[in-house]
Amino acid sequence: MEDALCLLRRRDPVLKQIISQVGSYEMAYHPPTFHSLVRSIVYQQLSGKAASTIFGRFQTACGVRTLKPEAVLEVSEEQMRAAGLSGQKARYVRDLALKTASGEVRFRGHKRMTDDEVIGELTKVKGVGVWTVQMFLMFALRRPDVFPVLDLGVRNGMQKVYGLSASSKPADYEAIAEKWRPYRSVGSWYMWQSLELS
Repeated sequence: MEDALCLLRRRDPVLKQIISQVGSYEMAYHPPTFHSLVRSIVYQQLSGKAASTIFGRFQTACGVRTLKPEAVLEVSEEQMRAAGLSGQKARYVRDLALKTASGEVRFRGHKRMTDDEVIGELTKVKGVGVWTVQMFLMFALRRPDVFPVLDLGVRNGMQKVYGLSASSKPADYEAIAEKWRPYRSVGSWYMWQSLELS
């Protein structure tokens, strides 16, 4: 990580200042498992507290702490909705469970796959878009060079510290993040943290 921070400080004076204000890099990682991706689906578009409550209820409905496809498939959509999942998210979670149980999605193989291969496999699941897989790549597979250009927090951070406007195009963000290669995940994390700075 020290190599990453040295490179980022050297290449990007704006990011250098953010790193000095925020301090050390502390990504909260999750194991790259079926459980983690279900968690990501449940957490989509919800505040952390609400999502945590719903996810806890869903685990209780499944009768396990660590979710497995077989346990999820035994729970009806009505039970999922009673736990707080929307009908849409219940269908997404069920589709992920079905595709994992059938072997179409192979969590054990992801470590050997490229980022694009993981994105290609997981976006076959209903409700799993590129952003969700990018979060999985960053927070579960610990890939160092992911740039989630459509992430609202990353964009807001970059608007704040680089003076981009809300109407800036994805290419404008990507041009700045080019300087961060091969540690764009780290640069993105600092953009999230920059939103907490006064």
